[in-house]
This record gives sequence, C-alpha cells and structure tokens, in this order.
Amino acid sequence: MKQIYFSYHKPNYMQNITVEELKARMDAGEKLNLIDCREPHEYAEFNIGAKLMPMGMFQHMQLDDIMGLKDEEVIIHCRSGNRSGQACLMLDALGFKNTKNVVGGMLDWQAKFGGQK
Repeated sequence: MKQIYFSYHKPNYMQNITVEELKARMDAGEKLNLIDCREPHEYAEFNIGAKLMPMGMFQHMQLDDIMGLKDEEVIIHCRSGNRSGQACLMLDALGFKNTKNVVGGMLDWQAKFGGQK
C-alpha cells in the first residue's frame, strides 16, 4: 500500500499593530508600506501620509499598484480598524505574507496623538 503524506503549512494571517507602534516606527524614519483604505473625503479631513486606496479598490480587486508587495510588510489602516482588517484578509487570500491591521485606526490615532503625524 502506497502512503501519501500531506504537508500542512499554516497560512499567513494578518497581525495587528497599535497606533503607538506605528507612530514610533514612523518617527524613527522607517520606510513603511502604509495604506489608508478610507474614502477620499475621510482622507482629506485627516491623514498620516499613507497611500490612499479606498475599500472599493480592494473589493473590486483593483490592486495592481501593490501586487509587487506580496513578500513585504503591508500596514493598512482605516477609521476604526474594521475595514482595514477586511482589506488585510483580502490581501492574505491573494498570497500577501505580512499584512498588519492598525487596531483602532485613525480614531485611536487622533485620541492619542491629536492631529499630528
């Protein structure tokens, strides 16, 4: 009887990053792949300099601009952490290996740091 062995590889799942961790890394001058998945009007009101890619771009798979980042860390934020969590999961399903969701989003950022980047 021939035996068949299956290799199980744990899929990559998004991780979380706090606004404090993100700000510390930004303040240290790290080059980050930071994406804001809010709507343009939200971005216009307040942003921290991330690349704007509204959630609709994720839902319609209009992701050509970031497909080259599959092997790099990609940090995504939104208003509260909900949409960005969904965006991370979508990227994970497409083979991205290191997505991070900003917990609490810009609401948490503004509560802790006000309007500063």
